Order: sequence, then structure tokens, then C-alpha cells
Amino acid sequence: MSHAPVDPVALTADLIRCPSVTPEEAGALVLLEQVLADAGFDCTRVDRGVTSNLYARWGKKGANRAFGFNGHTDVVPVGDRAKWTRDPFGAEVVDGWMYGRGATDMKSGVAAFVAAAVDFVRQTPPDGAVVLAITGDEEGDATDGTVALLDWMAANGERMTHCLVGEPTCPETLGDMMKIGRRGSMTAWFTVTGVQGHSAYPHRAKNPLHALVSLMHRLTAEPLDEGTDHFDASTLQITTVDCGNPATNVIPAEARGTVNIRFNDLHSGESLTARLRAEADRVEAETGVKIAMAVQVSGESFVTPPGELSEMVARAVTVETGVTPQLSTSGGTSDARFVKDHCPVVEFGLVGKTMHAVDERVEVEQIRRLKAIYGRILRDYFA
Repeated sequence: MSHAPVDPVALTADLIRCPSVTPEEAGALVLLEQVLADAGFDCTRVDRGVTSNLYARWGKKGANRAFGFNGHTDVVPVGDRAKWTRDPFGAEVVDGWMYGRGATDMKSGVAAFVAAAVDFVRQTPPDGAVVLAITGDEEGDATDGTVALLDWMAANGERMTHCLVGEPTCPETLGDMMKIGRRGSMTAWFTVTGVQGHSAYPHRAKNPLHALVSLMHRLTAEPLDEGTDHFDASTLQITTVDCGNPATNVIPAEARGTVNIRFNDLHSGESLTARLRAEADRVEAETGVKIAMAVQVSGESFVTPPGELSEMVARAVTVETGVTPQLSTSGGTSDARFVKDHCPVVEFGLVGKTMHAVDERVEVEQIRRLKAIYGRILRDYFA
């Protein structure tokens, strides 16, 4: 029985029409499960907490070669709907562009790899397995999304031998960049407690703002590093300083400040936490205030060294687009930070200029080209 190829553009539109703002599933995974089950994939819903996830495998469990795709169907909120020129969940196509929340990040990527996988196993059934790990919790806390899928896989003897995350990776042109790693990310919250007093009698008070300003200056005065072979220099940014003091003649009792650090492979969350604490201790000793610190590490830095996987993906991209992708570790975090503990992982997807923006949109022709790239990667992997 012959099957018509899966249209990734139509599938993208159907997914956009599911208003799956984290953590709402809104029918997106139900739709994908139906498409994949019809093509002979074994599908399992791996829901945890309020998060919906889908695991789909074609081929034998525990196969020696199992190529995986990872992506997400959840999207960020629309924001001010009045500023959109098109329905955020309408998937309208205008002048060759499809509009909608998730059009770029990343329902088009999911549609492209689902379409490529279905056509591949129908046309040329491989000696191995094709795995799709799709989450509904990438834009949120990400605690019950890809992490839950990987936990379930470990408990049930499921595996991927290599994985591609379909996040948007290209800055300007389809094909110009792929990700072989990501910087680490962490946030630190400082609460500085001093002694309140009259601003005319500072000797009777301990000004927490002076201490906080001193601490922030220490943290930003020198660069963390100059970068490494695969990473740009790490960055530390002050994101807020506040004491909530409405009076001009009162030294406040407490002040708060927050910093966000994006770090390379010279550091870890643990080493940077120790560095921040040491600076806070010095300011405490100099000023007599108390500085409490809370830290959240969203992900450690990692790199998949250039090699067989990255070369195969880059080759497929170049053949289909005529563009040679730059191997990069730039940008924010992605679920690749979790997958890297399971198997080698790289990322390749669309141009990401409009992701999370008002009037998020994707060039329709790019969706078709992305499916072609993913299809070539599957053929080359199992050749």
C-alpha cells in the first residue's frame, strides 16, 4: 500500500491551531500520536505532573542504531494579542509566510521531523530504530518534559544512539548555523540586610545598598574569561537591583539584586556559586551587612566535539541548501542540555528571528526544505 508523503506545512498549521501554551497540551500531542501510530510507530504518552509528553519509536526496542529527534510542542504566551496582525493560533499564510505562535519555535521543526520520519520508515524501512521524543514543557521549567522522557526511557530500556534537537539554530539563512553545544546558565539572587536609619545620620545605620552596589561592581569589574576553543567568553549580567524604598531620607534595611550568568566549559554551576559566595563574604566583612544568596543552575555547559554526527548533519544541510553551517555553541539553553547525558546530540533547525515575538512567522518553503534535510540525515545515518 503506497502512502502520499506527509505534508510538513499542513502539519505545522494543524499544530499552530492547537493553543498549547505551557503547560497546556491543547491537542498537539494527540494529533502527532495519531499521525505516528498510523505509520507504525509505537507511541507512549509519558505525562508527569501537569506536563504532557510523547515517546514514539519505529523499529525494535534497544536497537543497535536508534536515531532520535527531540522537540517541543508547547509555546510561550501570545502577549498583547492586539499587537498581532494575524490570529496567533490561526496559521494564516500571507505572501509565503505562515503566522502563529510556535510557527518558528518550534512546531514547524516538529512537523518537519515527524514528516521526514514517517516518510522514511514507509519508503525505506531501516535496520534500526527511529525515535521521536516530544515534550510539552520546554518553554516552562522543563522539569517534567524531556527530563521525564529520558527518565522513562532509562526505566524501560529505551534508547537513542544519537539525537538531533530541532530547535531554530540559524541566525540569518537556513543552513548557516548548527549547535554542537550550549553555554551553561545560572541565576543568583542576593538579599543584603543592613540596619535602617536616617540618611542624615549614616553612622547609626548600615546601608545595604552601598554593600550591594559594591558587590555588583566586584562581580562585573573583570571578565569571567576570554572564551575557549568552542565557546565565546562567559557573561555576567545584572538583571535587577531593588530595595522598594519610597523615601529619600531613609536608609533602607534591605536590598536585593539578581545576576544571570551564561558560562562556558571553563566553569561549572558549582565553581561559579563558590566564586559568587566568596565575593559576597568579602563585602560582608568590609561593610558589616549580611548577604544571603540563592542560586538556580538551569544547565551546565556542554559540547559534542566535532566528529561523525556533526559532519553527517552538516553534509546533509549543505547538500540541501548549498550553505555550510557554522558549528556554534551560542544562544540560550535548550533541551539538548538534558539529552547530552543520554547520547551524543547536536541541534539544527530553522531561522529563529521571529521566535517569541509578536507576529511570529515561518517561511513556508523553509518548512519543506527542513523536512528534506531531516530526511537526508535519516537516509545517511542508516545507509
